[in-house]
Amino acid sequence: MDFALTDEQRMLEDTLTRLVADQVYPEQRRAMLAAAPNGSSVLWRTFAELGLLHMPFSEDVGGLGGDGTDLMIIMQAFGRGLVPEPYLAGLVLPGQLLALTANSEQQTRWLAPLLEGEHQLALAWQEVGARYDAFSVATQATQQDGQWQLTGRKDVVLNLEAAAATLVTARLANGKLGVFIVPADAPGTSTNLYRTIDDQPAGDLTLDSVTLPLTNCLSEDVSDVLAEVLAVGRAALCAQAIGAMEEACDQTLAYLKERKQFGLPLSTFQALQHRMVDMHLHLEQSRSMAILAATSLALPASERDYKVAAAKAYCGESARFIAEQAIQLHGAIGMTEECYVANYAKHLVMFDHYLGDSDYHLETVSDLLTAA
Repeated sequence: MDFALTDEQRMLEDTLTRLVADQVYPEQRRAMLAAAPNGSSVLWRTFAELGLLHMPFSEDVGGLGGDGTDLMIIMQAFGRGLVPEPYLAGLVLPGQLLALTANSEQQTRWLAPLLEGEHQLALAWQEVGARYDAFSVATQATQQDGQWQLTGRKDVVLNLEAAAATLVTARLANGKLGVFIVPADAPGTSTNLYRTIDDQPAGDLTLDSVTLPLTNCLSEDVSDVLAEVLAVGRAALCAQAIGAMEEACDQTLAYLKERKQFGLPLSTFQALQHRMVDMHLHLEQSRSMAILAATSLALPASERDYKVAAAKAYCGESARFIAEQAIQLHGAIGMTEECYVANYAKHLVMFDHYLGDSDYHLETVSDLLTAA
């Protein structure tokens, strides 16, 4: 297969490289993280002006028709710069779910403003005890007096604080899985907000008999669509991790060339050279798996899920390995905030847990192989 980028994709890559270098340097990133989550930040508006918010959506819903490779380019650039904006959690995941399930009125109300950068959304799918299984759902949705009533709790909802509304999965009385739009100010909702280890804004969402109109139900049988959306998210995460792994390797090599021991640069010691080679081997093998995931999104569901799960599992293991090696090769300074590689290490460790860790996806691969 030919994995060469098209002229348009190379232009997109060059544009993003310059944008991230100009606007997400370390000091600026720290300031962005210190500020309260804001869906209308200067950088987010820049994304809208450049068409990045429209890129991963089909032309049928007002997008630019980008494919998995386009999304991979964007996420890889964001990973290299540790861009703190919730492009995946606040746009891609909820937006794709809306694009695949919402009717024209729901798209006009929620999807169109999302693509224009007027608000952000969130997707609440994870629950305590489910261990990354998006279909093990205890949250209940029942119809009463011509309205929906939701009761339950969702955990680790990324971008919850900045979201104008959250898309919530819930089990219906007939046993099927539905998805509902819950506005941020809906009575009966309460949140416990916090930051993840890599400084991503998240929170737990409690739904205490939240009453919603019938029009807030996107789908009463969302299982197949949710699997497709999560596959897109996992492929995007793999690409983001590749960008972060690249930068962690580059910063570690630069440090070994600069730091001296016994009057010689650390990079001259053969044992450390071997460790850098191991880091780059993991990086390049992970890059191949990330490309596999990105190019598999249009395949039939079983083949897509197998390849994406394999990529997420391998990239997760490599991310942890590179994070550990980067810290160890930097020595004690690698554990400090002043050493920027520490931020990449935290992100790479947490990457393995977003949308399912390596163990979960290895089990998925085993199950799919057994069923084949």
